[in-house]
Amino acid sequence: MRPIWMDWATRLQSIAQAGLTFTQDKYDHDRYQEIRELSVEIMQHYTEAGTEKITALFASETGYQTPKVDIRAAVIRDKKILLIKEKIDGKWALPGGWADVNTSVSESVKRECIEEAGADVVPRRILALLLANRHNDPLLLYTTYKIIVECDLVSISFSENTETSDAGFFGPDEIPGLSTGRTTMKQIELCFKATREKIFEPIFD
Repeated sequence: MRPIWMDWATRLQSIAQAGLTFTQDKYDHDRYQEIRELSVEIMQHYTEAGTEKITALFASETGYQTPKVDIRAAVIRDKKILLIKEKIDGKWALPGGWADVNTSVSESVKRECIEEAGADVVPRRILALLLANRHNDPLLLYTTYKIIVECDLVSISFSENTETSDAGFFGPDEIPGLSTGRTTMKQIELCFKATREKIFEPIFD
């Protein structure tokens, strides 16, 4: 469960960022900046991350604060699902990552599959749109929507790259250690379930 202090800190940060964006008053600007710094202090107190890292990840953006978008591909072939091995932690996940600006969901998921798995895919349908902190660990400092897209595989030719060291297909009983901040076992089970159903109602929240 998301701790209450994290809710307080993220709410303060969101209020401060909106205030810094829209206020026309110098004194209000200073007050909102102080609120933002207080949110960073709360995060620093309860986590092991330093002020510089927290500020960079959590309190450095401008404009009205909106969720980040993480797009993941569900590619199943012969009743096995495609996973990639992350270099950052040596664990496995569905291919995917942050959506780029000026790109659609389909364009983003196709790009991630090529870059991380060497897989050419055709996106078919959205299986889930999830609030990451309700489904994945560890908890993130910022709000993230995770979109899982079912894709048909056209071809695959993996080459090691800056993000991933391996890619492969795994059956339901063969799933390796997962990078749970990116992909959970429940999400993989959801993907297998959806591909068995011609009509599948996407889950959300």
